[in-house]
Amino acid sequence: MSSPSHFSPCLSWARIMCTFLLPFVWSGFAPRVNYKGDLISGETESQLHQYRFNWSHLTPLELKNRTVGLQTESPAEGTPYFTLEGHKFLIFGGSVHYFRVPREYWRDRLLKLKACGFNTVTTYVPWNLHEPQRGAFDFSGNLDLEAFVLMAAETGLWVILRPGPYICSEIDLGGLPSWLLQDPELRLRTTHNGFVEAVDKYFDHLIARVVPLQYRQGGPIIAVQVENEYGSFNMDEEYMPYLQKFSQQALLKRGIVEMLLTSDSEEDVLRGRVEGALATINLNAFRKDAFTSLYNVQRNKPVMIMEYWVGWFDTWGGEHMVKDAKDVEKTVSEFIDSEISFNVYMFHGGTNFGFMNGATHFDRHRGVVTSYDYDAVLTEAGDYTEKYFKLRKLLGSVLAIPLPPLPELAPKAVYPSVRPSLYLPLWDTLQYLDEPVMSSKPVNMESLPIYNGSGQSYGFVLYETPICSGGLLHANAHDTAQVFLNEKNIGILDGGNQNVNIPKVRGCQLLRILVENQGRVNYSWKFQFQQKGLTGSVTINNIPLEGFTIYSLEMKMSFFERLRSATWRPVPNSHLGPAFYLGILKAGSEPKDTFLKLPNWNYGFVFINGRNLGRYWYIGPQETLYLPGAWLHPEDNEIILFERSKSGSYIQSTDKPKL
Repeated sequence: MSSPSHFSPCLSWARIMCTFLLPFVWSGFAPRVNYKGDLISGETESQLHQYRFNWSHLTPLELKNRTVGLQTESPAEGTPYFTLEGHKFLIFGGSVHYFRVPREYWRDRLLKLKACGFNTVTTYVPWNLHEPQRGAFDFSGNLDLEAFVLMAAETGLWVILRPGPYICSEIDLGGLPSWLLQDPELRLRTTHNGFVEAVDKYFDHLIARVVPLQYRQGGPIIAVQVENEYGSFNMDEEYMPYLQKFSQQALLKRGIVEMLLTSDSEEDVLRGRVEGALATINLNAFRKDAFTSLYNVQRNKPVMIMEYWVGWFDTWGGEHMVKDAKDVEKTVSEFIDSEISFNVYMFHGGTNFGFMNGATHFDRHRGVVTSYDYDAVLTEAGDYTEKYFKLRKLLGSVLAIPLPPLPELAPKAVYPSVRPSLYLPLWDTLQYLDEPVMSSKPVNMESLPIYNGSGQSYGFVLYETPICSGGLLHANAHDTAQVFLNEKNIGILDGGNQNVNIPKVRGCQLLRILVENQGRVNYSWKFQFQQKGLTGSVTINNIPLEGFTIYSLEMKMSFFERLRSATWRPVPNSHLGPAFYLGILKAGSEPKDTFLKLPNWNYGFVFINGRNLGRYWYIGPQETLYLPGAWLHPEDNEIILFERSKSGSYIQSTDKPKL
């Protein structure tokens, strides 16, 4: 059974009988923790290695006859606990985001989760990636949620799904689609009709895919989360009552029958809970007072840590964040001692490929780096860490069945350096972009009349307008902009600087403003005001400029296909200004994972065979970009850099990351 048993060097007759009878007894003999006393006072004694859990029959592959899914039990005496199909069960969960991992590596990461002793995988579902344009849904390729969930079942893992609609997750706008920002009256994460209607239409599509994957339908999904960390947002008093109704209408009426959860910090759980859903908490360490608010919210329910942060994310210009493996081991050990279910965030972080990264804005805007390594249990490339081996040893010590063997690591390679031989200044590529937007005034990125009215989500926007005099240029650019007079860079606009002096001009010249979205804020009320590009009027000496030609540079794969017909120029010894640089990476007959280094390059993005690997920036902390071998062709691979400022020399590779 799933009940833990005792092991002691001093075996009395009673203990021998208990051991003999253990397989036939449902209730188990694990030491109990009293939430009211021991757990809240922090007076639990270590009980590790005194019992073992046997859940070998509680896996998606073994459990065929299903009548009840994940439930909670509250005995008259002792600790409340979860049950699965009536058997006592602890959730040992780990977060893996399918959208941050190449599809070719999903199985590898899930097998490593299983081999570490975990029984559940949790994942967010990013609305912004699944509905990039209003009414146009994408669940293909790397976004094939159903394939990921079914693969988890194949590897013997249960699934906790966190569909949002808001997910935070250090992803652009917390996973909300940017086209929601088109309506200046719409309020995100509130009962505003525009937001509620958009969520309903998205959930009509999403939940229909999820329903057949539930436990009672034969799938691996044992729980579904309602919203995410709303207690810390709390901008609409009507929203929480709506959420209760939402969980009934958006989820239950659409066919969700498994356990519903909410997730909040320990301080915000009172504001974030809803009736009918189990409240769970997020924390970074086991503390004696961490469960006080949770206990006040729901008595006689088992404790679940939805996010135990084993590391943290990095932002550009900051430090690389790390967490000691011994602290992680100690905390997880304390969870198990106290019979607390938990989810490790992140087990495997992966990568913010392309433009998906979010941002923080406390003192100023800071974009999240490309790597989502998170100092997680597995590295960004899926390699083992000290945390992995410590947790594998710990979890293996409390599980009755031996753990699966460790999957082999993917080999890494160092390829010959690439010196780009051809380049195209940005100005030469404009003819290969989609038709520009003509407007009397600047239009922010999200409100551009493109993509069937959904606007532009990511990347760059180029604004051009003729000027016939110099003076003080004033513009609100989000997040950062280069200002050009024809092709000459004359200044920078960003959150701390909204003015650039325009020198005297002869005749009329072309003013160009290249604006980049460096990531929308993913947390706090500020994400309501995340329109990118130029917002408001652009003036010179307080006189508004008119007559703009606006180019969208989202740099999708179709754009690079068109660039193949362009007339590329030989790379000069040095070039200043935005440009594309083309080279060939020779990967041999069997491509392998590698990490790209860009010494002497300044700032930009790397595209391999048209795929956007993400942003590089000399300010760090990240110094290498992860290049999955699965995305390389045998032998020759097209590598293009979009460098914003100045050309470098070589593109190098290494078999070790530097974050």
